[in-house]
Amino acid sequence: MVAAIPPRALLLLIGAGLLATGGIAALGLKQPASAPYPIPTIAASTPAPRTSTRADAASLTEAQAQAALLTETDLGAPWTATRGAATWRDALLKATTTTGECQKFMDALYSDELLGAPARAAVGLDDADTDAQLRYQIGTRRPADVDKVLAWLGTMPVQCARFTATTELGLVEDVQVVDAPLPRAGDARQGLRVSLATTTSEGDEYLLTLDVAAVRVGQDSFALTNGGLGDVPNDATQAAVQVGALRLADVRRQGRAQV
Repeated sequence: MVAAIPPRALLLLIGAGLLATGGIAALGLKQPASAPYPIPTIAASTPAPRTSTRADAASLTEAQAQAALLTETDLGAPWTATRGAATWRDALLKATTTTGECQKFMDALYSDELLGAPARAAVGLDDADTDAQLRYQIGTRRPADVDKVLAWLGTMPVQCARFTATTELGLVEDVQVVDAPLPRAGDARQGLRVSLATTTSEGDEYLLTLDVAAVRVGQDSFALTNGGLGDVPNDATQAAVQVGALRLADVRRQGRAQV
C-alpha cells in the first residue's frame, strides 16, 4: 500500500531536477509572481459591450466571471489564498503516456484546461495544513461544447482506468482513474478521482491524488481540481461544486435584473 508522504519529503525526489529546470526556491508551494485578482461585485462591474453573436451575448462579462469565483471564505479554515503552483504539479503531474486518450487527459489536468480552452477567470486556494491545492476556473465554451467535454471526461474511467505514465525525471507512475460522485448541482456534471503512484530507485513511495470536477450551469460552466500528496479529503470538492453552481446561477440572475 502506498503511504501518504509528508510534503517535505518530496524535496528528495524533485530537488535537483526542478531546481535546475524550474527555479523552485521553496518546498511545497512557491510564491506567485503577482497578487491574486480582486473579486469585484456585480454592482460595481462595467457592463460588457454588446456584440452581434448569440454566443458572445450569452457570455459572462469579465466582472461577472470574477464575481463567480470561489474564495477562501467559501471553504473556511485551513484554506487560504494560493501561494503559487504546488511543486508536485511539475514533479508528478507533468508526465507522458502512449495510452490512447490518456495523454490528452493528462495534459488537460496539468494545463488546467479541463473544459478544453483557457479559463475566463481562475483562482487557486491552498490547504495550509496539508499543502493540498484547489484550482478553480470559469469556462468560456458554449453549452454544447461543454457537454461534449463532460461526455469525454465520463469515458476516462473506461479508456484510462489504469495506465502508466513517465515523468520528466524518469519516474514511472501507475495512474488510475475512477468515477467520483458529485452533488446534484447545475445541469450537467462529471466527477473523477485520479491517483498517480510511483516509487523511486531508492524505494521511496509517492502518491498524488486529485479530485476532478466539471459542471455546466445553464449557459456557464466551471471546472476544478483538488489535489495533494496522500489521500485528499473529498469534502472541499463537494463544497466547491455546490457553492460554485449556486454562485454562477446567482451571478446570472443579478445580471438579468440589471438589464
